[in-house]
Amino acid sequence: MVTVYSTPTCVYCYMVKEYLKGKKVDYKEVDISVDPKAAKWVYENTGYMATPVVGIGDTVILGFDRPKIDTALRDAKLV
Repeated sequence: MVTVYSTPTCVYCYMVKEYLKGKKVDYKEVDISVDPKAAKWVYENTGYMATPVVGIGDTVILGFDRPKIDTALRDAKLV
C-alpha cells in the first residue's frame, strides 16, 4: 500500500503523484490540510509538518526522493 500525504498547493506532491502514475503504482492520496489526524501522523512520523510524505509499506519518505521511493517500492514488491 502506498499513501501520499499532500497539500493542494505542493508542487513536489504533484511530482510524486505523477512519478508513481508513470510507474503504474496505485496510491492513496491524503490531504493533510483538511485531515487533522493525517497531519498529526505526518508530524509524529517525520518530525516535520511538511509534504509530500510517502508511505510505502513500513517505510516513510519525506519529500520527493526518487532513489528512496524506488528502493521502497522494490522492497515492497510493488514494481
